[in-house]
Amino acid sequence: MIPKTVRCIDFHAHPVTPTFRQAMKDLGIDPLAEDGFPLPAWSAEDHLQFMDDAGIDFAVLSAPVPHIHNGNDEDARSAAAAVNRETAGIVRQYPDRFAFAGVVPLPDVAGAIAETAYAMDELGAVGMKVATNMGGIYLGDPLFDPLLEEWNRRGAIVIIHPCRARLRPQNVITGKVAAIYEYPADTTRAVLNMIASRTMTRFPDIRWIVPHCGSFLPYMLQRFTGVSGILASMGMMETVDVQAEFEKLYFDIAGDPEPVQLDMLRMVAADDRIVFGSDFPHSPARVILAKKQHFDSNEKYTGIREQIYSRNALKLLNGE
Repeated sequence: MIPKTVRCIDFHAHPVTPTFRQAMKDLGIDPLAEDGFPLPAWSAEDHLQFMDDAGIDFAVLSAPVPHIHNGNDEDARSAAAAVNRETAGIVRQYPDRFAFAGVVPLPDVAGAIAETAYAMDELGAVGMKVATNMGGIYLGDPLFDPLLEEWNRRGAIVIIHPCRARLRPQNVITGKVAAIYEYPADTTRAVLNMIASRTMTRFPDIRWIVPHCGSFLPYMLQRFTGVSGILASMGMMETVDVQAEFEKLYFDIAGDPEPVQLDMLRMVAADDRIVFGSDFPHSPARVILAKKQHFDSNEKYTGIREQIYSRNALKLLNGE
C-alpha cells in the first residue's frame, strides 16, 4: 500500500539500467537506429535527486524503448527476465520511492504469460508494460487475447508505451526521430485497434494507462466514432461502442500537457482518469522541472492538480 500522504506519483519513468543496455547489445538492437534517439544516461541516484527537486514522492518504473524482441523468442525471454530482475532489485533498495512494471517478450505470448507470473508473483511488479506494437503486431490483435485474459484475471495495471511502426517514410524528419510523430501516432493507432476489437470491454479488469495525454486520441475519438459507425452500417466492421471502450482507459500527462494537450484530453476524458508522468530521463530534468513548475502555478488546474498528482494514482496502486 502506498501511503495516502504522497504528494505526487510518477507513472511514466524509465530506468535505463546497465542490464537493459546490455540486452539491446545482445539482441542486436541499436536504439539510435531504431528510434532516432540515443538511450540517455540514468542512475537510481540521479533519478532520486530529480524526484526530490521536482517534488515527486514515488515513481513506477517501466522499461524504455526499444521493445525487447529481435525475432528470437528465447533470447527475448532471457532479456526480459534479466531486465525485470535488475529493476526489482532497484525497487528493493528504494521501496519507499519506486515500484516497477514488468516488461514482456511479445509477440511471444507464452513467454509473456510466464514472464507476467515471474515479474508479478516473484519479483513484486505492480503491473506490466507493453509496447504499442511488437514486430508490427498491434495491441488489439487476437494473438494477444490469452495474455490479456491473464492480465484481466489479475486486474493488472498495464502501461502502454509507444514504439515506432515497422514501416514509415524515411525522407521526412517524422520518419527519422520517432518521438516527434511516430510515438503519438503509434499510440493512437494501437488504442484505436483496441477500441475496434472491444479490448477494454472484453477484458474489463485490466487498467490501461495511455501515455502523453492520449496522444492524438482527443482528436480521433469523434472521427473514429463517426467513421466506424458508417463502416458498421455497411457490414465492413463490427459495431463498437467507442465511448464505452474509451472510458475505461487512464492517461498520463508526460510530454507537453500545456498549453493545449491536457485541455484537449479533458474534453474527452474524465479527470479521475488522468495521472502524472514525467518521462525522465528521456526528457531532461531541467525541462521537466520547468514544465512542472508552470503546471504547479497555473490556477486553471488548481482544482484537479492533487487529483492528477496523487489521488487517481493511489486508487490505481492501492486497488481502491
